[in-house]
Amino acid sequence: MPKTRVLYNADCPVCNAEICHYRDYSKAQGLTLGFDDLNTDALKDWDIDADTAARRLHVIHNGRLYDGIPAFLVLWQEMPRYRWLARLVGLPGIRHLACLLYDWALAPLIYRNHLRRMRQRAAASDHLC
Repeated sequence: MPKTRVLYNADCPVCNAEICHYRDYSKAQGLTLGFDDLNTDALKDWDIDADTAARRLHVIHNGRLYDGIPAFLVLWQEMPRYRWLARLVGLPGIRHLACLLYDWALAPLIYRNHLRRMRQRAAASDHLC
């Protein structure tokens, strides 16, 4: 099993596009990163529920769970092309600003869109005969 695993929401167009890019890059580079869609049975291995998982990016690295910007930093550090980004965003002032932006704007916006897609899907299934 890979020492670094990523839990993401493949139903989210933003999340899926970004993580598919990372997955394709890691595969092309021969990196041993794992990618788990929270909408599959893989979620049971994470010890978090689907709603919590949908709220932000989660990464397990060497047995430790990270979420939000710290999860991105771990993921980027594992990929040679993105190590510069991990170093930049990891700088004290930038890290604080990135955490604020992610925690208070980006992650909530993506999560609200996720809930809207789920409501629309539920409403569509209610209209089936």
